[in-house]
Amino acid sequence: MPSYARRLTKPLRRSGLDEVLGRGRLGADANMNVPANRYLIVGAALSATAALIHLGCIVFGGSWYRFLGAGERMARMAEHGHWYPAAVAAAIATVLAIWSLYALSGAGAIRRLPLLKVALCGITSVYIGRGLAFVPLMPLFPGKSLTFWVVSSGICLAIGLVHLAGVRHAWARL
Repeated sequence: MPSYARRLTKPLRRSGLDEVLGRGRLGADANMNVPANRYLIVGAALSATAALIHLGCIVFGGSWYRFLGAGERMARMAEHGHWYPAAVAAAIATVLAIWSLYALSGAGAIRRLPLLKVALCGITSVYIGRGLAFVPLMPLFPGKSLTFWVVSSGICLAIGLVHLAGVRHAWARL
């Protein structure tokens, strides 16, 4: 056998990225007859997009805080270089990024994460709860317009329902 053919038959070493993505173990390509859960893939993309938008507030400043409804006080603090708006936006972005990873894990796109079923149920509940409970939340966060509450609550409810469909679809294997 020629040397190039021997090299082609050697098993490839798994990279660190393969380990994170779960390739060869629990990822989507580990069991090709189990299709990825499209609902949770979409939910992951929506959570990741929300995380990136929150990071955009840090990068682009007060105008983004205003446009996204964080309130005039947060926008002014960001414009004056105060640490608090960036810390809040970074914390929210981190949580949303983790939620995105859990949705990908539930979809079978990456390796199984710890407490997957509990986490996905909690994430789904928070999204749906935020979407439905905006009226009691409004007095706790004064200074936000009714438009902000209706739009952001609608978005959260939609993301929650996408997650709910995905969790329901994947329930037996979670």
